[in-house]
Amino acid sequence: MTTRETTALTRRLNRYLTGHTWAVYLFFYLPILVLVVFSFNESAAFGIRNWEGLSLRWYRQMFANDNLMAALRVSLVVAVVSTAISTVLGTAAALALERYRRWLGKKTFDALLYLPVIIPDVTMAAMLLVFFTSLGQQLSVTTIILSHIAFNISFVSIVVRARLANLDASLEEAAADLYAGRWQAFRRVTLPLIMPGVLGGALLAFTLSLDDVVITQFVKGPDTLPTFVFGLIKRGVTPEINAVSTLMLTASVALVLGSLALQRRR
Repeated sequence: MTTRETTALTRRLNRYLTGHTWAVYLFFYLPILVLVVFSFNESAAFGIRNWEGLSLRWYRQMFANDNLMAALRVSLVVAVVSTAISTVLGTAAALALERYRRWLGKKTFDALLYLPVIIPDVTMAAMLLVFFTSLGQQLSVTTIILSHIAFNISFVSIVVRARLANLDASLEEAAADLYAGRWQAFRRVTLPLIMPGVLGGALLAFTLSLDDVVITQFVKGPDTLPTFVFGLIKRGVTPEINAVSTLMLTASVALVLGSLALQRRR
């Protein structure tokens, strides 16, 4: 094969790969774009022929829905509380695994910490449901919060450990040489340096908690926003659901981008 033939083949291959990439992007994201666009449609009917112009009608109707707003309040309470607790516990777990390398049961604890990330959501949801029912615990907001803490700790720990892995341990040793206690060294040296990772893990935990459906569906008392929307979809998709989904999508994307930005910050 000549050089010219090789160059032509490379160009065709590049065009094919580029077209394939765009086809994959369209397959995944075009339905989301359609959902967002039709959340602003004045008509209640779905379809290009039923487009009646831009309108915030369904957003106003969404905010006027008392049941939906109640579910949103539950979601925010669960997300805030579970994120706060899981961030503290996940950061502590990351510090224990990265800074204290020899202690009894470390390998077992490390393996168990990754289980919520590896096992399917349905399996974890069933496990939590069995756990709560065996204790005689009535399903409520508390059980949702505890369940979200259980899987959020792992994600926070992974993000913080990635930050700790790039942190020079000699900085903490220097603080100790300057007569700083362990708490002072952590508060004045370690914590400020790992804070982007901690905040990134917290934002990721908040997003996962706010979006979770499977585990929450098993252990819920009152509806959260995702489970409420899931229940509405069973009765058919309406423009109001498009509006709710658009707001949830916007919030999730903003939080994930914020998490990525904080993780990359130096």
